Amino acid sequence: MDILRSITHHHHHHQPVNNGKMCEHTHHRSTEGRRGKLEDNHSQATQEMSRIITDSATGKCYCRGKVLGKGGFAKCYELTDLSTGKMYAAKIIPHMRVSKPHQREKIDREIELHRSLHHKHIVHFYHHFEDKDNIYILLEYCSRRSLAHILKARKVLTESEVRYYLRQIVSGLKYLHEQEILHRDLKLGNFFINESMELKVGDFGLAAKLEPIENRRRTICGTPNYLSPEVLNKQGHGCESDVWALGCVMYTMLLGRPPFETTNLKETYRCIREARYSMPSSLSAQAKHLISSMLAKNPMDRPQLDDILRHDFFCQVCTFTTPALTWRLKVNKPTKEEEDINRLCLDLRKTSISPQPCRQTLEDSKAPIPAAGKPAVPAKDTSSKQHIKDSIRMIVRGTLGSCSSSSECLEDSTMGSVADTVARVLRGCLENMPEANNISKESVNSSFQWVTKWVDYSNKYGFGYQLSDHTVGVLFNNGTHMSLLSDKKTVHYYAELGQCSVFSTSEAPEQFVGQVTILKYFAHYMEENLMDGGDLPNVTDAGKPRLYLLQWLKSDRALMMLFNDGTFQVNFYHDHTKIILCNQSEEYLLTYINEDRVSTTLRLSTLLVSGCSADLRSRMDYALNMLLQRCN
Repeated sequence: MDILRSITHHHHHHQPVNNGKMCEHTHHRSTEGRRGKLEDNHSQATQEMSRIITDSATGKCYCRGKVLGKGGFAKCYELTDLSTGKMYAAKIIPHMRVSKPHQREKIDREIELHRSLHHKHIVHFYHHFEDKDNIYILLEYCSRRSLAHILKARKVLTESEVRYYLRQIVSGLKYLHEQEILHRDLKLGNFFINESMELKVGDFGLAAKLEPIENRRRTICGTPNYLSPEVLNKQGHGCESDVWALGCVMYTMLLGRPPFETTNLKETYRCIREARYSMPSSLSAQAKHLISSMLAKNPMDRPQLDDILRHDFFCQVCTFTTPALTWRLKVNKPTKEEEDINRLCLDLRKTSISPQPCRQTLEDSKAPIPAAGKPAVPAKDTSSKQHIKDSIRMIVRGTLGSCSSSSECLEDSTMGSVADTVARVLRGCLENMPEANNISKESVNSSFQWVTKWVDYSNKYGFGYQLSDHTVGVLFNNGTHMSLLSDKKTVHYYAELGQCSVFSTSEAPEQFVGQVTILKYFAHYMEENLMDGGDLPNVTDAGKPRLYLLQWLKSDRALMMLFNDGTFQVNFYHDHTKIILCNQSEEYLLTYINEDRVSTTLRLSTLLVSGCSADLRSRMDYALNMLLQRCN
């Protein structure tokens, strides 16, 4: 799939790597909830790592995206192949973390084992390479994260949902055992979910070849809550130990907590050795029986994987379609099973972690899909200021962190002064403007730059837009900005305010090749797929400094864009109206593009005397609130 097509795809969840490994040589961590914590803040080492990574053997270039999670040796990142647009979950392991021979051997064993696995319900291993700093392992990208994330959002799952997932886990585990491989760390955080709601067993850092009982290693490894009695007693790990962990997984999905979790690890281990746990009456008889069989103290009393699938727990209903398809399933009388799965899908959509990518439609900026978990608030033009403030749920983009803390962000004191100036002008107008029924008939003839097209693809690259002079800009997720001028050859690169590097697309410095490629894809996509957003003329104003985006922000109702020269534009999704504030010839102009795509440009001095209609005033009020809260 090429990168242009991928721009329209919704990769909005991210596959984590959990750091909950435990061996005799590591510190114990007693709850799954304490592991798999995603890192929101980039460490110094992360910031120093190159964003463009080259595999010297193949010549392929990859763009490193956000951190997905971390493990004992590695961090996991989004990694995009710049030649194809294909996204991977990449384990990146610094050489300094595996400098000792036994550490490097562990990584090599994991690579060798994982690369040999090929199954629908196993995370696919694509490729690995290394450079002088790191080892890179490219794995299948699972956009819906893991069962741990789903359970955290849902608290508990229904029995029909558990059946859906367990079938796939057992399928993947059966394949592993047929290859004489033990996973040894089965837990919710290691079951990843792709865009089609298919489950993939992953993380083979503790996996090992099955050995005869007499030759088994006695290492205690795995997740503390899911360790089996025989592993705790140092009798070795067999297929039965994976089945025990599967029983813990089933119990946790149904009840929201592991079966042997206590306030301290010593008591947890005592309960495990005695196979002592509670079985709430809320579970069905079939679920209770299957769990108790998998959590049998004696390994020989536990069921085989084929026996699990033949258990009555799985034979109560017919096979059903996957949740992803069930979203679109229309039935007259849905079965209980279908209702449960439909509820799962709706809940998953409501509890999504990240917003989906948005773009203008051919009808011009129809409402993008709102940030998941935050349903759109109906527009109320007569809303009070407090209601506007409460209803704005902004998603600040274009920085690595918050506006105040990001060292790589374009935003600095100068950016703050631009925003403060615009806010002061807009507030002054609103506070002193008289009431009126209509917009003034006077419309100034003027030419200025404004955004005619935009694409939000910040979940992978950044925010792209096209100006009325056909310049295309991208504010990348790392805070840098790049513009492709209307000649489609000249690039302006801004690493920080006031500093511009100029080069041609054919002679881009090596460190910018990846970003230039992405910039060109944005330009091509908008040219091919999006209409201009109103009737203002497309102009070129050679006398003015080049515009570039300082910051953009989205609420559930509107998109705000603030530029380096103080140009301030707000696009309202529901009716495609737009407000553009700009400074020209030392006076402020306000342009309003109405629902019919007809524009009116007024001097702010005229508005201060004549006032404006209630609908424009309410939009100006909303725009001011967005600007004031841009860093909240």
